[in-house]
Amino acid sequence: MGLNIFNIAKLVDKRMKDYGHVIIWLDYFNKNLSKRKGRRISKKLAIYDPTLEELSKASKDLNLAISDENTNNQARYPRRPYVRSGYLMLPKSEKKSNLLNQIGRKLQERRNASKN
Repeated sequence: MGLNIFNIAKLVDKRMKDYGHVIIWLDYFNKNLSKRKGRRISKKLAIYDPTLEELSKASKDLNLAISDENTNNQARYPRRPYVRSGYLMLPKSEKKSNLLNQIGRKLQERRNASKN
């Protein structure tokens, strides 16, 4: 299989960043974590110990396109490599911070609804 221009192009394609999608880690929404450890939203919007199932349901409630191949429950968030976290990969529709705040609100709504 020598290295010709076509094989090199295939290798480069696999390693290039995907600008059409955003990665949403569970740690972004974990109220137990500090901002330094990975929480990306305010504590008011965060919840204790979110699950990937809750995250995917909240994203579906917001009509965000999710598929099983775009989820990973075995991944480790880089700031906490000793704990399995998980993430969703969503199509980029707006700024990531706006998306995180919307998902955080929806996670809280779902948690509060399940308590009542």
